[in-house]
Amino acid sequence: MSKYGKEIMIGAVPVLIAFLLFIGVNIIPVLFMTVILGTFLFMTRARNGMSVGSDHKSRSRAPSYLTFDEIGGQDRAKRELQEALDFLIRYEDIQRLGIRPLKGILLTGPPGTGKTLMAKAAAHYTNSIFMAASGSEFVEMYVGVGASRIRDLFKAARAQAVKENKNSAIVFIDEIDVIGGKRDGGQHREYDQTLNQLLTEMDGIHTTETPRVLIMAATNRKEMLDPALLRPGRFDRHIEVDLPDKKGRVHILNIHAKNKPLAPEANLESIAQETFHFSGAQLESVMNEAAIYAMRDESENIQQRHLSLAVDKVMLGEKTDRESTKEERERVALHELGHAIAAELVRPGSVSQVSLSPRGKALGFVRHNPQQDQYLYTKEQIEHQIMIALGGAVAEEMFYGGRSTGSRNDFEQALNMVRTMMDSGLTKLGIIDRDMVTKEELMKENASILEELTQATRSMLEQHREVFEQSLGILIHEEVLSGEQFRQLLEQSRTVTI
Repeated sequence: MSKYGKEIMIGAVPVLIAFLLFIGVNIIPVLFMTVILGTFLFMTRARNGMSVGSDHKSRSRAPSYLTFDEIGGQDRAKRELQEALDFLIRYEDIQRLGIRPLKGILLTGPPGTGKTLMAKAAAHYTNSIFMAASGSEFVEMYVGVGASRIRDLFKAARAQAVKENKNSAIVFIDEIDVIGGKRDGGQHREYDQTLNQLLTEMDGIHTTETPRVLIMAATNRKEMLDPALLRPGRFDRHIEVDLPDKKGRVHILNIHAKNKPLAPEANLESIAQETFHFSGAQLESVMNEAAIYAMRDESENIQQRHLSLAVDKVMLGEKTDRESTKEERERVALHELGHAIAAELVRPGSVSQVSLSPRGKALGFVRHNPQQDQYLYTKEQIEHQIMIALGGAVAEEMFYGGRSTGSRNDFEQALNMVRTMMDSGLTKLGIIDRDMVTKEELMKENASILEELTQATRSMLEQHREVFEQSLGILIHEEVLSGEQFRQLLEQSRTVTI
């Protein structure tokens, strides 16, 4: 409200009250409603002002310094990002060569791989103002609020860059799929207005040459983003921040081990080999949990067994105090032995331990020896994986005549692997497009593959029934059966059979 408007209201309200009193009107209800309405409007204005102003103002402070050297396991992604960021640093060169400046960089990949860390390192690398926000912060039920927050975010970034005498600012939006999802062309939604405002800011319609604003965003659901965001001139670079390989995992573990006292015999390379498909966040958790185990044991340093226990905890969960009946323990033991025997027969030397210790939701588990990182699989290798997954349920059928609910996760793994075979053209259906094949055909082929592999697993395990009987008592009594002990029993069974 303008200054003159306030003066008019101050003068008019007392005159109106005096007039109503003069004509005999009861003004108490009117005053009551006026106070309620005024309070509501004041709180709404204060709330919106805090959300679109104070939040971004507090975010305008420079983040704690983080360099690319402090981010492990992403050498390729870091090289790509640094090359893209050079457009901000070498601005005179790109002007001389007539190169169009980058507008945006999209970081994609699984959760926990370091996308936010790379955005912070980018701000340090370019000596830019760094402002961060989450996609959910722009979602509101009130029309226009999300778009207003986008405008305020970019405005605050430019203002802070000018204030700190910097030539560039980086605006980072995490989980951008929340506001950048595909528009269906239907009812006009608040999300659409927010996305339209973001597209406008990226087009540079309301921006100046300096300070330059680069937008970075992160998502693990790139396929959900609107095509208008992904086109050249908006997000010009799409950088995949993938799960680290073994070399990257060693680097990450060493980074998180810097402030932790490791025992001389602690071998991080072996831990890196065991943690195939672990993200950077999971590897950080492994080192943290290992330190917690060392503290529980009142140990002066972190030993190899603490690291191994931490891998199990991150992968399967903490040990639980569930007390099961004798019959249930025997069923779980036979189930896990089914997995172990199937694994050892199709991949000799792969079993490291068979355990009956409950962890998380699992009542028992088989720990496998670390394998080489592998990204391509043949049809035979996938079938072996399916047979290992089915081994537990087949073992229950052999000794109890039926299955239990403990096979649910095993079946999910088997179905996912069958789906991979179908999508890779490794089934009798050949190379297919799922949209061009009926659901009945897919279900028929799925059932055929699983039935065939179930029969093969049953035939294989029946030949080693003695191993079940010899291992069962040891496993129930000791709760743990080592890989070497298990292989000796398996070898004795083979000798007797021959």
